Amino acid sequence: MNDEKEYNTDDLCHIRCIHRERVASAKEREAPAGEIEALAQLFKTLGDPNRLRVLQALAHDEMCVCDLAAFLNITESAVSHQLRLLRQMRLVINRREGAVLYYRLHAPSLPEVIAAAQSFLGSIP
Repeated sequence: MNDEKEYNTDDLCHIRCIHRERVASAKEREAPAGEIEALAQLFKTLGDPNRLRVLQALAHDEMCVCDLAAFLNITESAVSHQLRLLRQMRLVINRREGAVLYYRLHAPSLPEVIAAAQSFLGSIP
């Protein structure tokens, strides 16, 4: 097996020219490393179809694990695992009513983020 990576030469710049002002401007606008890492974690968390479906369901009403399991057609254990990850990212919070835990979105702007992503996908030719 060849260890060398194959590159598409169409993607390469054939004229070696660094635009220092553009590089400097990009560096000035760059988010801090910690923020970039947090964004990457957020996108990674949103990268699971079941987690996205949970978030979309919770955008309209709070739901318990049993409701979400029925909605997703997966086990309550699998839903609990997804909710644990979403709680760790502070995307959902819960409240207890007797023996039942109800989950809701913690970030009210999250449906807008998902809608923006859907709009972006619709705009790709």
